[in-house]
This record gives sequence, C-alpha cells and structure tokens, in this order.
Amino acid sequence: MPILESVVPRKYQEDDTLAGLRPEHVECGNPNCRAGWLRTWRKDRRRPILEGEWGCSARCLNAMADETVRREARDGRADGEMGQHRHRVPLGLLLLANGLITHPQLQHALALQRRAGTGKIGRWLVDEFGLEEQCVTRALSVQWSCPVLSADGFDARAMALAMPRLLVEAMRLVPLRIASEKILYVGFEDRMDASAALALGRMSGLKVESGLVDGTQLATARRRLLECEFVEATIDQAADESALAAKIAAILGTVQPRASRLVRLHGFYWLRMWLESGAMRGRDGGVPATSEDMQDRIYTIAH
Repeated sequence: MPILESVVPRKYQEDDTLAGLRPEHVECGNPNCRAGWLRTWRKDRRRPILEGEWGCSARCLNAMADETVRREARDGRADGEMGQHRHRVPLGLLLLANGLITHPQLQHALALQRRAGTGKIGRWLVDEFGLEEQCVTRALSVQWSCPVLSADGFDARAMALAMPRLLVEAMRLVPLRIASEKILYVGFEDRMDASAALALGRMSGLKVESGLVDGTQLATARRRLLECEFVEATIDQAADESALAAKIAAILGTVQPRASRLVRLHGFYWLRMWLESGAMRGRDGGVPATSEDMQDRIYTIAH
C-alpha cells in the first residue's frame, strides 16, 4: 500500500474538494515548515490564506508574511531606482514644438512659476494664456508615452471598493472603471506612476491600463469617489519590516480570512482581507462587489 493511502483517510484521496477544501491548500505555504505535511490534515486549510497559500501555524504564517513584506520592499526600491533615471522632454518644450504656445508665453509662465515657487507649468499656461486643458493633457501623454483616458462611465460606488480612501487621498490617481471583468483603467492627472499601477494590478488580479485624464475631469471623479463608502480600513505603524510581518501574521491569525493580499504603494503597505467567500469575485479575491466581509489594513514603517 502506498504511504499516502496508509495515513490519509480515503475520502480525502478521492476528492480533496470535500468540506470546501481546495487542492492548492493541501500543504502549508511556508516552504520551511517544520510540522511536515501531516499537519495539513489537522486544521481547516481554508483559513487563514495569504496570497493563495495556507499557513498551518503562527510560526509558518509569520514566515510567509515576512517573505511577502520583503518582496514588496525589494520591488518598491527597484521601481523607485528605475524611475529616477528616465529622461523626459519638458512639457513646455513639447507645447512650444507643437505650436500651442509661443516662446515669450513659455518664458513668462516659467518666470511666474519661479517667482511663486509653486504650481505646474501647464496650469500657469492655462491660467495666464487660456491654453486648453486638453492640450496640456495631450502633451503630457506624449511626454509619458501613454494614452489619454476619459472619465466617461465612471462608477464612483464600484471604484470606491478598488482601493482604500487613504490611498485615494495620498496618490494622484483615480480607478476609473473595469472593462470586461479583466481590465482596470486607472487615471492620472499629470504624471504616470508605474509602481502604483503595478500594485493595483497585483491587488485586483486584473490587467491595469493607465493613462492621463484632464485635470477637471479627474478632480470631479475624485470628489465623487471620496463621497462613497469604502472598505473598512485601519491604519498602523511598524518599527521595521520584521515587525510589520509580525503584525500582519497576527491579524491574519485573528481574523482568519478566506483570502488576503499585500502590496506596497510607495510608503504604504496595504493588506486587504476577504473574510468570507461571498466577498470574493475570483479564486483569490479581486475587486469586491460590496464592502461587507472586507477589511483593509494600511501600514507604514517608522524609519
């Protein structure tokens, strides 16, 4: 008789989906689990789940959380270093080259900007010389090699569930809509943020298409978004990455979610938890249809 048959009850060998168990949760998600695979038959393998993997114990859950935190920290540093060395043609020169402004207008707007010590050159040109916002947005799209998106079809209530209120307020972006249940369109005002788009893609499980939106349209969409109900969120701080992993493992052990994911958006670590299967659209979560049975945790690291 094979070793598996001698230890594991026959009903589990024949159909591992019994009692709601899924084949991918047969083993502990910690590759260095000391309990051995037999531990997997002693507990409910549906909870807690971190990024599609089940943790069989507090020790293993902490190890899984630690690896996830360090992955996000590494990816965030790499994105930042890559973005620092990208050269872009100044917006004013693009507008000048396309005949949308004159050289004296550009010089005057730059002088006003230097004198004020604030403000975007595009906004100065719009306010001082009546340049159309759409012209600025099209020039920015050339600068950033991205499309111009529209806020048409924006569903504020649905998009409020795509990310926490704090991150909407902190980031210069607005989730616009989901197309064909596969693509999440994200709008930016004056510059692209590849790391933020990547984080939203990881969290939602959707392909993210990013683009620029006219400032007025984006401001209106953001205002409508902030009037809606968001997923309940708690904010916390950790001393370092190890302490953050311990906090995440502790909350997962307490809440026992059916699915959870962690992404980093610049200085924020965003943990989303799907508490019950009814809140999940995909196998491991996705953008929820309702804020019920959902929780967000947003962490920062003290240093």
